[in-house]
Amino acid sequence: MPDRPVIIAARRTPIGTAGHSLATVTAANLGAAALQAVAAQVDRSPAEVVLGNCMGPGGDIARVATLAAGLPTSTPAVTVDRQCASGLAAIEIGARMVREDHWPVLAGGTESASTAPWRFWPPTCDAPPQRYERAPFAPAPDDPDMGVAADRLAAEYGITRQRQDGYAARSHRLAVAAAEAGAFADELVAVAGVTGDDRPRAGLTEAKLARLRPAFDPAGTVTVGTSCGVNDGAAAVALAPGSAGLPGLRVLGAASIGVDPNRPGIGLVPAVRHALRYAGLGIDDLDVIEVNEAFAGQVLACYDELGVDPDRVCRQGGALALGHPWGASGAVLVVRLFTQLVRQSAGRYGLAAIAAGGGQGTALVVEACR
Repeated sequence: MPDRPVIIAARRTPIGTAGHSLATVTAANLGAAALQAVAAQVDRSPAEVVLGNCMGPGGDIARVATLAAGLPTSTPAVTVDRQCASGLAAIEIGARMVREDHWPVLAGGTESASTAPWRFWPPTCDAPPQRYERAPFAPAPDDPDMGVAADRLAAEYGITRQRQDGYAARSHRLAVAAAEAGAFADELVAVAGVTGDDRPRAGLTEAKLARLRPAFDPAGTVTVGTSCGVNDGAAAVALAPGSAGLPGLRVLGAASIGVDPNRPGIGLVPAVRHALRYAGLGIDDLDVIEVNEAFAGQVLACYDELGVDPDRVCRQGGALALGHPWGASGAVLVVRLFTQLVRQSAGRYGLAAIAAGGGQGTALVVEACR
């Protein structure tokens, strides 16, 4: 398949908890660290940069990160905002940009919840400026907060509190074990002296999680323990044409799909189905599956809908343990695929999938080529 683009390098920063280890590092500088790391692994100047971001200061943060990384000033850059799917969407777009005379394309995402600017609606004659936490994902009233939407989805699919607690405990247990085994070492690039992820917690058991109260609905089942964190981090990949004959991950299929904005968490399901169809594969053909664990109840509903055993997904821990730096998270999934399929030879086919606010999902199917 010489015409299919190939991911030839993939790196990420550590993922910091907002206000902690990476609190003073801007989204642009986090992105610069990831871009610099992947660019150093390719013997050609980048042809283009595409970065996802959804809570930065505005402007073209991809261009700022490109220049901060010391890449040539001739390198064009564009920023993508598809909310939580931004980083994976950037890679999907970057793959389409690759040509025999136009590579490598560097793509990924960056986010700093710690340094995200405060945002305000302007004053009116009747009210002072009003601060808001996030921009609208969809027109009112079809724009639920993500935690509320996750609670509703868990209820719709009959995902019990016990099942959610068990899945979240598993994510932390696997992430801690993977870190101790050095599974993340080759994908991480140190930033500001930080060399590892903040969030994974050793000894976080299902019994401890069961003590937590519902976080969004007093009658609901979603807690802070079964929700992702608020985080800082960045990830990037380098893409080349298949004709270059380089090893890595061949992109077999990608898709972004919209769904009912009241059910944003289910958005990854149709995206996965479309991407698999484009790739000519089924869910049982996949060796490594990385899904963004925004909420345990949300991803378990998606697994049930797709007919996939949860034990097949995020086998080295996921976002419940590692964290969810919104605009970067989709790219983190692809870095995780690269580590497992290329560096660790864990199989042939892989899937990355993520849901996004506003009712969207993005998925990418890859094949290891050596």
